[in-house]
Amino acid sequence: MPGLASDPGDSLVPFLPDVRDPVVYPVRHGVNPPIFRVYVSWTRGNFLQVACLRPPAAEPAGGEEDGVSDEEIGGKVVEVKLGAGDEEISEAQRRRIAYGSVPAFALLQSRKNSLAAMSRMSASSIRTEWWEHVLEYSRHISDLLGNPMLPSSTVIEDPKMIMQPHEEPTTLKAAWQLMEIFYVDKLSSTWLPERLVDWLADYDSLLTETTIHSKVEGLQKRLSSLKVVVEDDPEYWEGMSGALAAGWLDAVVKLLRLHGSYQLEQLGSRETENGLVEAVAVLVSTMPRMRPHLPAGRLGQCYKTKPDFIKAWEKWRLHISRLDSSTFWVQCSHHQTREGLRNLLQIMLGNISNLRAATCHWMELFISHFLYIRPLTMGLDEFHSLAQKCMQLKSSSSSNGLMGLFIGILGENPEVVLAECSKTLGPWMVAHAMELLTVDNGHADILLHEERYSLGDISIEELHRLVYAQVLSSHPLTWQIAPTYLASCPKQGLGLLEILLYKQPVQHYQMILKIAGTYHWKHGRKGSGVYWLQQARDEVRLNKIAQQLFECIGKSISDDSFKQWEGLIELLGSQVGTAGGLEFLHKYRDFKRSLQQVQDGSPVDAARQTMESLMQLMKNSSTPQRFWLPLLHDSVKLLNWKAQPLLTVSETNLLLNKLQELSMVKLHPDFCESNLPPQALSSVRLALATNLGRAVLEEC
Repeated sequence: MPGLASDPGDSLVPFLPDVRDPVVYPVRHGVNPPIFRVYVSWTRGNFLQVACLRPPAAEPAGGEEDGVSDEEIGGKVVEVKLGAGDEEISEAQRRRIAYGSVPAFALLQSRKNSLAAMSRMSASSIRTEWWEHVLEYSRHISDLLGNPMLPSSTVIEDPKMIMQPHEEPTTLKAAWQLMEIFYVDKLSSTWLPERLVDWLADYDSLLTETTIHSKVEGLQKRLSSLKVVVEDDPEYWEGMSGALAAGWLDAVVKLLRLHGSYQLEQLGSRETENGLVEAVAVLVSTMPRMRPHLPAGRLGQCYKTKPDFIKAWEKWRLHISRLDSSTFWVQCSHHQTREGLRNLLQIMLGNISNLRAATCHWMELFISHFLYIRPLTMGLDEFHSLAQKCMQLKSSSSSNGLMGLFIGILGENPEVVLAECSKTLGPWMVAHAMELLTVDNGHADILLHEERYSLGDISIEELHRLVYAQVLSSHPLTWQIAPTYLASCPKQGLGLLEILLYKQPVQHYQMILKIAGTYHWKHGRKGSGVYWLQQARDEVRLNKIAQQLFECIGKSISDDSFKQWEGLIELLGSQVGTAGGLEFLHKYRDFKRSLQQVQDGSPVDAARQTMESLMQLMKNSSTPQRFWLPLLHDSVKLLNWKAQPLLTVSETNLLLNKLQELSMVKLHPDFCESNLPPQALSSVRLALATNLGRAVLEEC
């Protein structure tokens, strides 16, 4: 086995030379003993390759009568994955997430650089705009990690379908949602407790093996095969009380409506019992909720303001208290129904003993406090003290990295948050979640961006990005996206990027050139970007550059933007046939130059030459239609040339036909309007009509 490096200073990523307790990983090789030799080597990502070899044996006289098969003679090679890992996500899914998160990460870094260069904006405006960018980034990543599967819409709903089928939750998505709720989504800060209720509804199954979700799911399976009336089954009331404690009101109402007193043959004999069941169902479905809206299918009455909510909540609890003290309970002869319904009432009244008995995990008890005891709890200090209290009341024997992350967030401890992300969720999560952690947290911002001598004068943020980039670089299917993260590391990233590109085989040469060109273009070095893309013969990206040039220089001659891009057009060279629209840019550049000379007072010959350039552009199929009107509008002065008409009758008719065709094309929804004055079309039409009349007289 490879040992610990003797000198931590020689390591690419610095580490502390402390000795920790060894971690044992099982190697399921299937080779019968004795094993002669074991070879261990690094392979892709965090995998070790272990080769187990059998000893060479002398060939027996009886051939293979010793019972050793050919497969056992050589041995086997197996892979061992290091680290806890998240087996919920397959390797293919991890690569999809890795590739899908690159555009969002690169866009956010580009916006960060743009905001840093803006000195005229106020600090508050920059913070607001940055928060909007991070929120957009977070929601893009959240969608990438998976969206809830919409319930199937059927004409006849199955009454025993208590929980609709959803996409299998993952710890990665659950952790990202937690960080978005507390760090980024300021829009929901006024109804934060309800956001946590929704979070638990989606990810309760991830907490432990036994949860409210597992009980309700087991109850749903049991209902399909249950032959006795449901109210006689203790699991029916146990599952319903758990669902109510977690705030799954729709599930509670569905379970109540399965009660035997709703059957037609029993309505007459169990009328009072059915009335009590229906009364509890109405109270559950009308529970006040301090939130602006509810997802489709969820029950409750929403209130946006605190006074309205408090008034409705007190009135609702008064109805519960009156029902609990009603004399109708004496007339309910079914013991399980009477005790089960009164237990539900006590849960809604916030009885801590009933809530504790109904929940399986301290997080479920924590959420139930927001629903029935302290619905107006605000502030991380209150959240944290309540979480500590619930952990004492409902201790959990198994540790969960998700809960460690949650406690770190409530304790406002970014070190714990980073440690749990790294330990439980891996380098991808740390590299991408740091932007959420620092969006509005000064302490976390200093912690992550301060350069540290112990890390080789780099920040913690850069260290984690380098680690993630090294993980990407170690796999042949992901090394192509590592440069995006290395480029965001100002200290060591560019040097490691150079090493990474030098190490790639010759068959990846074109890909490296594309990466270099894209990197230079996105970081403002336009000329270098075009050069490398030309070397890579990347026609797709060169055409995209041409489209950007169209947008920048497709304006009037008075605009200075053309001068800004003229050097880049020159750099593109004359051999641009493979780049499609770039051929037009060169001709457009020549036209602009000659038009500028005419405006500077050049003679008639220069004016005729400019008009010839105009006609070549208008006849050329590579000229985009959206440039026709800007070209003609720039030439109005030449069309009204005082000395003599510069176009013949046939040439003028050609331009009029182009103008007519343009009027029809403008009706198409995909047409891109030019940035010209409203009277541009009419002024061009008048100039062409005037030139046509003068040309007719000239040719007579």
